Order: sequence, then structure tokens, then C-alpha cells
Amino acid sequence: MKRRQSAGLRWTHLLPIVGAACALQAQDVRPIRDDVGFCWDSVQMERLVSCLESREEVKPDRRLVVAGISPHDDYLYAGPVYYPLFRALKTKEVVIFGVTHGTVRKEISDPQKIIILDEYPHWRGARGEVEVSPLRSYLKTLLPPEAFQTSNNAHRLEHSIEALVPFVQYFNPEIRITPIMVTAMPFEAMDSITDTLSALIAQYVQERHLALGTDIAFLISSDATHYGADFQNVPYGDDVRAHEKGTARDLQLARTYLTGTVSREGIDELTRQLWGKTYSEGTSALWCGRYSVPFGMLAIMKSVHRVTGSDLRGTLLRYSDTYTGGVLPITETGMGLTAPFSLKHWVGFFSVAYSLR
Repeated sequence: MKRRQSAGLRWTHLLPIVGAACALQAQDVRPIRDDVGFCWDSVQMERLVSCLESREEVKPDRRLVVAGISPHDDYLYAGPVYYPLFRALKTKEVVIFGVTHGTVRKEISDPQKIIILDEYPHWRGARGEVEVSPLRSYLKTLLPPEAFQTSNNAHRLEHSIEALVPFVQYFNPEIRITPIMVTAMPFEAMDSITDTLSALIAQYVQERHLALGTDIAFLISSDATHYGADFQNVPYGDDVRAHEKGTARDLQLARTYLTGTVSREGIDELTRQLWGKTYSEGTSALWCGRYSVPFGMLAIMKSVHRVTGSDLRGTLLRYSDTYTGGVLPITETGMGLTAPFSLKHWVGFFSVAYSLR
């Protein structure tokens, strides 16, 4: 009788500890932010990829891909633009530079001139959990404290990185990721932070004898022009001609600054184009990646050069937009749309693959 009573007391005492352990375990995996626009089920992801593959007419590029720029819009809109990049990417771990969207900046008091890291051991993918690379801890240990912030809350609120995870995991089932959110900052701050960041990434790669493109690669998340009155961006009007001008502007920027040999001067000029104060013709484009793209390109370019001495060469794989492409003809996947599409409200997106020059 005494033993039962004592055992009961011990179990009662353990209840708070068990509860705390369960709460801690729940924090081990970064929760899904967008359960509508992206795919979080392996069977449905297989259906999505099969649909995309059946539409392909272009043969896969056999060059070794060491980096890429990917959209983060809904899969039913942008799936055909994600696909050629992730089909070509074959690696064991990837560093992902994501956007800090305006809605998130408001929630986290708009930190600037830093990158934001998280503490989640795992993120979710369509095939199950995705492990975070030890590179993240390496960076936290060696980066200057003023260069970064650690915030699970910021990463929990932001969808630009999670959008890439199901695709990269589908084609690379054992993938590990290093999620990095980029905040607003002037080009000079980007240049300075990426000098330090790239030195640490290169050191990590060399200490572990990693090969670029097969052991580790890099991704940048960004959609292109957000067009329409909803975005306060209607420089050309809201008809077919306006749509033609807006998409032409996207393509001009991508082809001029993100393809061919990547240079610091080109990235500097791209930031000037993306940060124009007015959206007049030939002046600016409303890309949500106006910080993640130049920052990511600087970090990747410098890391690659430190490791190999080589430059990056970019190839535009595909461009589309929600109005032109419409919605993929695939149903009952659990996916849906998080925004409308029309001449009065459309978003552009593109994918670029980078190889060693």
C-alpha cells in the first residue's frame, strides 16, 4: 500500500516535468506558416511534381548548380517556375536567404541592418522533418553580435523560406538547411555583413571539405513585381498594355543583373533599380526581394570566390506571373490560392540557376 502511494506521489511530482518536456518537444519543429499556398503532404507533392513534369518540354540542364533564385508564391501559380531550378539542384545542404516581408517587420519591430537566425532544430517539409545544418550554430558562434538576431518568432511569421523547403526536400530527401532572413539595410551594410558572413561560410566549407553544388548550395527567395492598386503600384495603368510593360521590366532587370557573370557592380546597380523612390517607367520594380536578392547574391558570390576563386554565371530558367500563367489544373491536393489574379492584381516570379564560371 505504501509503495503504491509513494509511486503515485512520484508520478504526480513528475507531471509538470512531463508537460514541460512535451512543450519543449513541440518547439523542436518550426510550425508551418502557410498551409494553403504550399504543399505539406508527400503524396500530394508527388502529384504536383508529376503534373509539372508532364508539362515540361525543356530538357534538364546538366550543369552543376551551386546557387539559385526561387519564387515563394503559391505552388498552383508558380509551380512551373520553381520546378526547373529544384529539378536541377542536387545537394546535401542548402543555405536559404529569405525575405522579411512588411507584415512581419511590423510584428517584430522592424529590425534593420542585420540577418535573423532561428533556434528550431527542424523545419517541416512535404516528406517529413528537415534538419537544420550545423552551419547555423557555427555562424551564431562566430558572427559579430551586432550582425544578427536570433528569433523563432520572426521565422515562424515569415513564409518566404518555408516555400522552398518542400521542393528542395522532394528532390534531395536528406537535405539540411540554414534559414537566414534578410532585413532592410543599405548596400554598404550588405557589403560589410556579407564580407564577414562569406568568410565564415567559406571557412565552414573548407574545414569540412565540402564541394560546392554537391555538398552545399545556396538559394535566394524572392517574387518579382507586385502590380496593382492593392500594392500601391500602378505606374502603367491596369490594362493589358500595363501588364506587358510590367513583365518586360521584370525580365529586363533579371536578364541585365542576375544572368551572365555576377559582379559586385551589377548587384550595386540592381539595388538602385529596386529601391527607386517612384515606380515610374524604367525606374523601379516592386520586388519583395529587394533586400534578400542583393544581400544573398553578395554573400553567395563572395563565398564561392573565397572557396574556388571562380565567379558565378547565372541562367534565367523561367519567368511568369499570376495573370499569364493562371492556376495549375490540379485539384484535391489540399493546396489553394492565397491571393487573386487579374490585370488589376498580379505578381511576377522567376527562377535563376548559377554555376561556376
